[in-house]
Amino acid sequence: MRPTTIVRITTLTVCSLLALAAVSAVLSSAVDPGAAASEPAIPPPAIRQEHPFFATFSICAIDPEAGQSGVAVTTRVPFVGRAVPWARAGVGAVATQSWTIVEYGRQGLDLMEQGMAPAEALQKLLADDAGRELRQLGLIDMQGRTAAHTGEENGDWAGSRQGDDYTVQANIMVGPEVVAAVAERFESTAGSGMPLAERLILALEAGQAKGGDKRWGRLQSAAIRVADPSHPGRGGDHLAVSIDVGEHPTPVAEMKRIYYLTAGRLGHREFSEIRGSDVVELKRMLHALGYWRPDLESLPEPPEFNVDRNLSRTDPAAFEKGRADFRELAREFNEMWALYDAETVAAVDAFREEKGLDYSGNPPGLVDRALVDALRAAYQSRD
Repeated sequence: MRPTTIVRITTLTVCSLLALAAVSAVLSSAVDPGAAASEPAIPPPAIRQEHPFFATFSICAIDPEAGQSGVAVTTRVPFVGRAVPWARAGVGAVATQSWTIVEYGRQGLDLMEQGMAPAEALQKLLADDAGRELRQLGLIDMQGRTAAHTGEENGDWAGSRQGDDYTVQANIMVGPEVVAAVAERFESTAGSGMPLAERLILALEAGQAKGGDKRWGRLQSAAIRVADPSHPGRGGDHLAVSIDVGEHPTPVAEMKRIYYLTAGRLGHREFSEIRGSDVVELKRMLHALGYWRPDLESLPEPPEFNVDRNLSRTDPAAFEKGRADFRELAREFNEMWALYDAETVAAVDAFREEKGLDYSGNPPGLVDRALVDALRAAYQSRD
């Protein structure tokens, strides 16, 4: 089956001749002179012009319990997400790489959606492909069946590995240890309850730690797609996760950061219980302006340490008792007045709304510079 359309990857736009020239330079030049000998022989110009080249490692996988399918990939060429990774809800995932036929991604998913097993779909995709020995593909369906192809003209090291619910494929790697690391890391998280997206990213991270793509000095990119029938995605595409790092010095780490941040996963920020004298000051101002416990007569002052310090020399036991009593009073005061609790969050939000500071996207109870300035101005000008 011959593809009817070839999608070209460029750095700015498909129609930009300047971008085409830039990508061609990236694909055909070796920054490290010693790396040139390890790259595959340059194919005839017609093939080289038609197909983007991705020396890549990727993993296609499913989570049967969650009903998700996904693929994650990284390479030393920019914008890998435009060509290599494909996932479809309720169907499976495909990675099409090396001298990439982009349409193999969509066509492979179409064939599996029609009920064809990955191995049969792969055979059909490559049946009439004169450049099949330049291709590398990985496919998985929702039954966990996998298939992979690594053409003999892929650059060394190239190969794949399959296991329960995944297939890993790579070309122009530092060695087989990359694929082994990706596979073993993915296997290690099976049954952990970890989301499929996180398992895929951590698997790529393990491969990158082993050296990954051997073409040092190249532009780098990474991408992930996770499809979920129960997630609407954008425009009904059912992509629960879709992240592209078009170019970055550490694209896998950046993809992980973006995933943790946008998913609100534990670890994307540092936080602790908010308690202290600044919270007491916040409550005092909100109280005075009628936003927080307006029926309260006044906030008490914090306890003072009024134990005679000379007792530490003359009567150490009495001094320690006085200090212990003060600590208990301070604890009780802080528990009652110094904690930024839900009641205070509601008061802050009411003040923000009334003062026109309630902007779309603000987290509840946001105390930022705008809030502090407005609150102090209102507090100092009150009657």
